[in-house]
Amino acid sequence: MAAPPPHPPPDGSSGAPRAPRTFDELLALLQRRRSELTRSQRLLADRVLADPEGVAFMTVSELASAVGVNEATVVRFASGLGLEGYPGLTRLCRERLREQAQLLRRYSTLEQLGDEEGAGVLDRTLALDRANLTRTFARIDPATWEEAVRALAEAPRVHVLGLRKCHAPAYLLGYLLGMLREDVATLNAGAGMLTDELRRVRPGDCFVSFAIHRYSADTVRAAAWARERGARCVALTDNPASPLAASAGQVFYVDASGPSVLRSLTAFTALVQALAADVARARGHRARSELLREEELLGTFRVYDTDNGRPA
Repeated sequence: MAAPPPHPPPDGSSGAPRAPRTFDELLALLQRRRSELTRSQRLLADRVLADPEGVAFMTVSELASAVGVNEATVVRFASGLGLEGYPGLTRLCRERLREQAQLLRRYSTLEQLGDEEGAGVLDRTLALDRANLTRTFARIDPATWEEAVRALAEAPRVHVLGLRKCHAPAYLLGYLLGMLREDVATLNAGAGMLTDELRRVRPGDCFVSFAIHRYSADTVRAAAWARERGARCVALTDNPASPLAASAGQVFYVDASGPSVLRSLTAFTALVQALAADVARARGHRARSELLREEELLGTFRVYDTDNGRPA
């Protein structure tokens, strides 16, 4: 006897997953499916997420060559996402490009300044960091921001991790939050102690990770572990292809273009200070109480030089 046909889904759809209609939906889909992708598909996904502007105008053969796969793999990759083949993929990338067009036009002159012959390092640095700051803050979703601030303000404990070049902004966030609330730990993985520090992560804690390409393996593993542990994860990283994006509930993408081989941390610093300022607002009188206690301790231990009545 033939088996009865399956019941239709409650929403009346065919049961097939809905194709992404925006680049943000594509981003979310690729992050959800990342563990299911083959190596070739992950290479394609990473290229699309890291460089949608470039992919928007690539042919199938150009993308295949850039990633090191064959053209059929590219077409199957796009179709497997529910898109209308490769044209459906480039359409979403071009829509993302149009969304950014106004911002790009406003700051194209700043980037050009960085390339002009004769422009000094100071001029190029200023131009690039203006663009870094504006693009970073323009991408912040207000709802995501509020969720992150709430987690930083209310979680039982906050753990902050950034290694190598990202240690500086991570340390700053830990220091500022420590002035506003108790139970803030800045992890540094010193002397091989990262696993000992991670043992203190509990469900409901907030775990903040910092990393830009090339991503510290310890940071990536620690963020994934914290999420499995049940922590509320926040990430500050450089693009949607970052492995930290898959582990975090709230992700902030930070531009880090610099005038030389060294990448800029200016936008990271500004974002950290803005987060701390909003956490202070969210905690209200509790933050003020912590700051008053801090001032009392500073005075008791004479931390600052106050000769002639002027702070050093």
